[in-house]
Amino acid sequence: MKGWRFQTQWAKTAQRFQAFWTPRSLRKSVSLFVIGVSLSFAIAACGGGNDASTPAAGGNASPVSNSAKDVELTLVSYAIPKAAHDAIIPKFVEQWKREKGQNVTFKQSYGGSGSQTRAVIDGLEADITHLALAADTEKLVKAGLVNSGWEARVSNNGTVAKTVAAIVVRPGNPKNVKTFQDLTRDDVKWVTADPKTSGGARWNFLVLWNDALKRNNNDEAKAKEFVTQAYKNVAVLAKDARESTDAFAKQGQGDALIQYENEVILAKQKGEALDYVAPDVNISIDTPVAIVDKNVDKHGTREVAEAFAKFLFTPEAQAEFLKLGFRPLDSAAGTKADTAKLPPVTKLSSIQDFGGWSNVQTKFFEDGGVFDQTLAASKQ
Repeated sequence: MKGWRFQTQWAKTAQRFQAFWTPRSLRKSVSLFVIGVSLSFAIAACGGGNDASTPAAGGNASPVSNSAKDVELTLVSYAIPKAAHDAIIPKFVEQWKREKGQNVTFKQSYGGSGSQTRAVIDGLEADITHLALAADTEKLVKAGLVNSGWEARVSNNGTVAKTVAAIVVRPGNPKNVKTFQDLTRDDVKWVTADPKTSGGARWNFLVLWNDALKRNNNDEAKAKEFVTQAYKNVAVLAKDARESTDAFAKQGQGDALIQYENEVILAKQKGEALDYVAPDVNISIDTPVAIVDKNVDKHGTREVAEAFAKFLFTPEAQAEFLKLGFRPLDSAAGTKADTAKLPPVTKLSSIQDFGGWSNVQTKFFEDGGVFDQTLAASKQ
């Protein structure tokens, strides 16, 4: 009956998000697909019971007991950090069990940052979010799920992992693309996603704008002229970052692609033959973690959720982000050898240099904003 009650509870969510259950008999795990987004379970504990149990990410945990002390957290994230989370979660589970004597269950959901944000607003009861943009977290604030001032309640103003923009080029870099200025050359065509539909593409637009400001004494008229010329050379304006990567890598379109540096590094680790440059004039792409206040208070999980958020900033956890090509939050994270593998970026701007995401969204990406103006001018 207990298993029946569990399935009944999730049937409501499954119906709402048009999802379905897929068994994995060998690992006794299930995945809930919410709007095409994978929801996997990561559980670590000891003991027995009649419910199906799933190992914690990493596969080293024993089944969760039915003790009243057991606690469950739901982590909702954009897709890229999944491998890091899979390595970090078992470490936290072990530490929490050792220090508190409490078993922790993690449910993990991954997908595009925008769609994950909408899923949480629509009822996916996340305790913790790790999204690609602080702007997406702010949408949760407006929805009444996250309290204002959320960034002040975690370390580093909420930024738990960061990267920079990279220009991916064809093997051997035949067009000799080295800077963002090269994207305006007549002989260079490049690929990006649409900032109106892709959070990552907003970073791409801003990194070009930032490059132009730095070279032109913050002259916005010249920045608009530069970005307009760059967008004249866009071969594909894709719906999202994954589609833009496929257009470049699988369909052979364009001479260059703007992408997150850590995404390129992860692809290279998986055996893809990619060359890239990280221009010295760049922007810090900061991805924030936040506690979903309404849900943790409803679930009674605030203490363990806040502890996990804090754990993400430890050297042990940050080392896992570094392995996947993210840049260290500080010089203490990772080894000097690991950090030395990354191209040096010394002229790094931040989103705060543009007045924060709220200002950026209004100025650049709302209907009729700077991006729409630029795109229209690029087609003339």
